[in-house]
Amino acid sequence: MPRDPAKAKLLRSRGLQVTAQRLAVMRAVQARPHCTADEVAERVRAEIGTISRQAVYDALGILADRGLIRRIQPAGSPALYEDRVGDNHHHVICRSCGKTVDVDCAVGAMPCLTPSDAAGYRIDEAEVIFWGTCPECLAAAPPPDHD
Repeated sequence: MPRDPAKAKLLRSRGLQVTAQRLAVMRAVQARPHCTADEVAERVRAEIGTISRQAVYDALGILADRGLIRRIQPAGSPALYEDRVGDNHHHVICRSCGKTVDVDCAVGAMPCLTPSDAAGYRIDEAEVIFWGTCPECLAAAPPPDHD
């Protein structure tokens, strides 16, 4: 019996074979939302031992394809992975340190799914990223010069 029966059941429900690698990848993403593939690989290696980088990428890819994790690709950054799926939340990213946090939609149920012109597409998801500076980086920034 797998160590994590709930995750094993999720894998089976999406038609995936339950493997130690997939379970470890799911746990790694759950433990550290908005992590990179390299961070996932480090956590998985610490948990189960040797695993190739390609095996981690393969697991992340299939889990994202099956909707068990979410992959986001901020401009100029490596892909990030999280296990919060099935809702239309967005992200805010610090330009200084890269910290990424979830933000819920601002108004109503999925307001971002109604573009002014969908160009004939049937929209099923919106990905919005807000950029700024996190409170920690703001606090650490030197005060502005006043002449």
